Amino acid sequence: MWISPLVLCLLSAAAEVPVSPPVPLEAAPPVMPADAPVLPAPATVLLRLTIDESGEVSRVEVRESAGAVFDGAAMAAALRWRFQPARRGEVPLEVQTDVPVTFTPPAPVAEAAPAASPGEREGKAGEGPSFSTTVRGRAQAPPPSAVGDFQISVGQLADVPRNSASDLMLLAPGVMLANHGGEGHADTIFIRGFDAGEGKDVEFRLNGVPLNEVSNAHGHGYADTYFIIPELVDSLRITEGPYDPAQGDFGVAGTVEYQLGLKRRGLTASASAGSFGSRRLSLVWGPPESSEATFVGLLLRQGQGFGPNRAYANAGAMAQVELRVGEETRLRLFGTSYAARFSSAGVVRETDVVDGRMPCSADADSQFFCLYDANQGGAGQRHIVSAELQSRLRRGGRFVQQGFLVVRQMRIRDNFTGFLNDVPPIGESQRGDNTEQYYRGTTVGLRGRYSPGLTLLGQTQPLELGYVARFDDVITRARRLRDHGGAPYSTLFDNQVRTTNLGAYGSLRLAPLSWLTLRGGLRLDTFLFGVEDQNRPASDRQGTRIPEESIEAYGFFASPRLTAEVRLSPQLIWLTSAGLGARSSDAAALSDAEFAPYARVTAAETGLGWNLGGEGRAYELEARGALFATRVSQDLVFDETAGRNQPVGPSQRLGAFGTARFTLEHRLDVQASVAWARATLPVPGASPWKVWDGTVMPYIPQLLGRLDASVRGDISLAGLPLGWNLALGHSAIGPKPLPLDRYSEPIFLFDVAARARWKWMDLGLSVENLLDARWHEAEFNYVSNFRGPDAPASLMATRHFAAGAPRTFRGTLTVYLDLQEELP
Repeated sequence: MWISPLVLCLLSAAAEVPVSPPVPLEAAPPVMPADAPVLPAPATVLLRLTIDESGEVSRVEVRESAGAVFDGAAMAAALRWRFQPARRGEVPLEVQTDVPVTFTPPAPVAEAAPAASPGEREGKAGEGPSFSTTVRGRAQAPPPSAVGDFQISVGQLADVPRNSASDLMLLAPGVMLANHGGEGHADTIFIRGFDAGEGKDVEFRLNGVPLNEVSNAHGHGYADTYFIIPELVDSLRITEGPYDPAQGDFGVAGTVEYQLGLKRRGLTASASAGSFGSRRLSLVWGPPESSEATFVGLLLRQGQGFGPNRAYANAGAMAQVELRVGEETRLRLFGTSYAARFSSAGVVRETDVVDGRMPCSADADSQFFCLYDANQGGAGQRHIVSAELQSRLRRGGRFVQQGFLVVRQMRIRDNFTGFLNDVPPIGESQRGDNTEQYYRGTTVGLRGRYSPGLTLLGQTQPLELGYVARFDDVITRARRLRDHGGAPYSTLFDNQVRTTNLGAYGSLRLAPLSWLTLRGGLRLDTFLFGVEDQNRPASDRQGTRIPEESIEAYGFFASPRLTAEVRLSPQLIWLTSAGLGARSSDAAALSDAEFAPYARVTAAETGLGWNLGGEGRAYELEARGALFATRVSQDLVFDETAGRNQPVGPSQRLGAFGTARFTLEHRLDVQASVAWARATLPVPGASPWKVWDGTVMPYIPQLLGRLDASVRGDISLAGLPLGWNLALGHSAIGPKPLPLDRYSEPIFLFDVAARARWKWMDLGLSVENLLDARWHEAEFNYVSNFRGPDAPASLMATRHFAAGAPRTFRGTLTVYLDLQEELP
């Protein structure tokens, strides 16, 4: 008996791109099964292997079977093979291959010869398969759960000017960010026709760790991503809509997961300075002998801001190490610490700016960037530790187990209405509406998923099971502050909240026909809320009482989700998806023994995905487009009186998007998108099928466009070889509906950057808001009184806005040290 050498054939689609094939490092031959039947002729199993960027066999599929006994032996051997990964230039590739594994009958033996030993049945010692390779890069797969499920590699588009990792979300269609709170305040997210606040309708994760904060005083679901170091973001997965069973709480409009990694090894130091006293220093290091999952990063930022009371300072560190624990198991340890302080100018009345009544110089710019209340801003701290164990099982199965701990504290002060809401003691003046919102919380939890590696209808790993267990212990409160001195004079709410979330899901993938793939599953979530309300009255109708009260509530929700994929051609697919999602209740709004109400979302979309090129070619073009509709049982809209989002009843959306990305080697990367969405409050009693009827919801732009582009090249200047780069970012934002049938002005912003590189040094210049537009980053329409505590308040609503940044310059020097290979 002997086992023939394996032949590894990865078909190359273009020889013009320099691609190096994977090199086998460990490739022991398979073992002839002890219970194998007598072979009258050679038996061949054809396997399809997926070799990932680290050189490991991440998936094995049986393309042609030789029987269950031989299939299992061939798959077990393939999962133990190790490779030096395939590379295009210096970039590791994930590749696929069809590998024939042949089992042959034993050679004839003499009558007196002894039976072969188990060791002899494996072949000669040290003899393994030989490989002949031609490389084919794996084509970018269509979205796994919906057309709007985007696995976004940042890549060359990191050259486009961005202030933080939050801005990377603009690479998904239909996303707009706004920030009225200052450099360090979480962004308000507009996505898929939702005003998702600072996280109420978008689930955020960082390497699997949840970032949304339950019952935050500033807003349920508040999620600040400003602490993430942009240089360490390798990719994002943005799933628009609730179509993946793995999506959990707050995944109403979608889920955003940041995936960290550092491709460039060695030490990279970057220092920048720019307009308004801005300074930035980043240090990132990846040990050359380790994988991209091992890194350390440090980021320091400071500046005076583009107007009065906009200064900021923050610092953060992130580190991760990947360790091998046994032959089939990896352990990733991750940690980050962050602290920030920032001031905010808040909002101003447009009429006061136009009439020159602001308490600043009389010139137009001073009036535009002025403020009323200097006691606005905030501070925060965040610390995260996480441990993730990844194990590869027999027959391609996988088991991932993660534990995490998050410690968070923040305080935000803002004033939206001036002197309007306070009811002062008799004979005293208004004390002001400045609101302090405080949150301190500890989150501890476990996440896990298991793929047993089954084969069903010719599909490997069709089943995935997962769970989440999360506990939050939170102190959350809101107080009114005096206009003079900032001392608190009234408590709006003061709660200690303990929440336990237990969730589980199962998903299944089947391909009953060669052109049809079905994916779907069911998710179950339960919540137990315990609230200590520490702001109850000291007396009631029955007499004095303790000003505290305990509240407990329980909630349960089931979310089925399904996607059908029809492959119309090798490059064109049609996907249709439908699913239910949910947002948990803000514990501060619950009653004792209540069955906690969820905000339920019903969503559906259908669209096309098209891919051309890739697979080793010099270029790749990917395009997608879809129509979608959603309905939410209980939506939230910003309320200026409370300074946070408040319930408004059911809402609905109808929309569409289109996006395309074109890459040409390492020279050109262009992505463009356009999205339209109409969000309305349905007419009471109207049919749920009429998703276009009703009152238009305020503050949500109906039309959004975005362009990101980067081009790189090389020149020789005075005999010196130089690399260069030009980048452009452009946002177009249509008019936003405001209350009382008003609309905001459209916004057009352009950001540009240029860079020159010589050996280990890189010089760059970026300009944001190139045309120096005077634009409103946030805009509202309501009643306020900023004229003083004794001034009569007008009952007429007027526009309020937070000013957007003017033209901003920034110069950057980057130095690359300890490199083991030439820079691309």
